Amino acid sequence: MPRRSIIPAPIASQPWGVIAPLFLLVCLGTAVLYSAAGGSFHPWALSHFLRFFVFLAMAIALSYVPRDMFRRAAYPLYGGILVLLVLVEAVGKVGLGSQRWLNLGFMTLQPSELMKPAIILVLARFYDDLPPPMTASWRGLVPAGILIGTPAALVVVQPDLGTALALSFGGAMLMFLAGLPLIWFIGAGLAGAVAAPLAFFGVLHDYQRKRVTTFMDPESDPLGSGYHITQSKIAIGSGGMFGKGFGNGTQSHLDYLPEAHTDFVFSTMAEEWGILGGLFVLGVFTIVLGWALNTARRAPDRFSRLLAAGMGLTVFFYVCINLMMVMGLAPVVGIPLPFMSHGGSSMMTNMICIGTVMAVARWARA
Repeated sequence: MPRRSIIPAPIASQPWGVIAPLFLLVCLGTAVLYSAAGGSFHPWALSHFLRFFVFLAMAIALSYVPRDMFRRAAYPLYGGILVLLVLVEAVGKVGLGSQRWLNLGFMTLQPSELMKPAIILVLARFYDDLPPPMTASWRGLVPAGILIGTPAALVVVQPDLGTALALSFGGAMLMFLAGLPLIWFIGAGLAGAVAAPLAFFGVLHDYQRKRVTTFMDPESDPLGSGYHITQSKIAIGSGGMFGKGFGNGTQSHLDYLPEAHTDFVFSTMAEEWGILGGLFVLGVFTIVLGWALNTARRAPDRFSRLLAAGMGLTVFFYVCINLMMVMGLAPVVGIPLPFMSHGGSSMMTNMICIGTVMAVARWARA
């Protein structure tokens, strides 16, 4: 009997080739958070697991939103999140030395997380409206630069340099996909190389400068500024090929590894699950990226192509930065690992990206 006569069409039409691997990844993340809490579902594992299903339902609902509604909502959503970023400065909650959150009562929201997909959406709308011959002119560069620079500046003030750089990279990535001349990006890279020393000494806070110098030589201060990276590399290296076994990690259980449930959740996982666990994580994210790029390739128009590719690359970018960070290949900038780190705002943002790609796939089929 044909499958569609047994399984309802709304269920059968979902991209289970992506949802199933993501579910397995979230299950692994839940197990890691359970272990990091000393064998307890509270305070991280259970909420992480339940949030996935809540936001998966949101992503599925988002996938049914028509293309024109996405386009119409681009600028209002972008403006609304800008207002939230301003409110963070006025009444935001302070934590870990930064003012990044709004207390909504039922949850603590980090508006800078929402700006990650919003910047992709608004730039996709901008370049869809812009006539292609104008893309390589100042009209394709200056307005987009303002759209990117405004929220990035508000995030820097929080201060959250890592997210500000991530927003800037996400915007630049979409500008590249839209077809801006390559020479402009080369010039921007050279200008950044010149400006970096000036920013290092004149703009960055002391702790941010210390993160950069620590990244270059963490062993110079293993009990101070280099502690995070040193303990993370110990955790990853001690896991070996097969890991120490579920619940047997010492770095997180003995509190040597800081932020074991958020920024350094991959280190916690690698100690107990080894290289095989790490390869599984990389495999799932490779499936997600391939699906997003393939969806973009089949998209029916420029707006849809930019939207799908931008959302998929946004998720993959944060994966790359987090993994480089925990392995000592990049400074510690406080970017969580999608679908594994504990955090409601992060899970919601990543599921918005997934739901948007699902919507583009539905438009392509239609």
